[in-house]
Amino acid sequence: MNEDSAHFPPVDPVKAGLRGLCPRCGQGKLFDGFLKMKPACANCGLDYKFADSGDGPVVFVILIVGFIVVGAALWMEVNINPPLWVHFLLWIPLASVFSLVLMRMLKGVLINLQFRNSARPGEIDRD
Repeated sequence: MNEDSAHFPPVDPVKAGLRGLCPRCGQGKLFDGFLKMKPACANCGLDYKFADSGDGPVVFVILIVGFIVVGAALWMEVNINPPLWVHFLLWIPLASVFSLVLMRMLKGVLINLQFRNSARPGEIDRD
């Protein structure tokens, strides 16, 4: 990352990430659309080329959504015992929507944490 010469008050990476805001100023939008990153912040001009969340948010989404949806489906099966079509009608749309919403929030948080901690791709030092 390039040195940041602008002076901005500290931004809480979790709050800014959950709201999809710039990690430096906390005002500009991080996303252009639903999950696509903007090239730069419209407010402070921070270049978002450093931002690469990779597969990090996906892992958390799978674990969180899987735990909640599978747990709720098992509880419903044991206590209510509905037909199979009710499970499909209820849990597939719920898991899909919950996954998409959580993906955006976690991607924003991971990118904000990446900026806050000056994280870069791994490098191997060879002498």
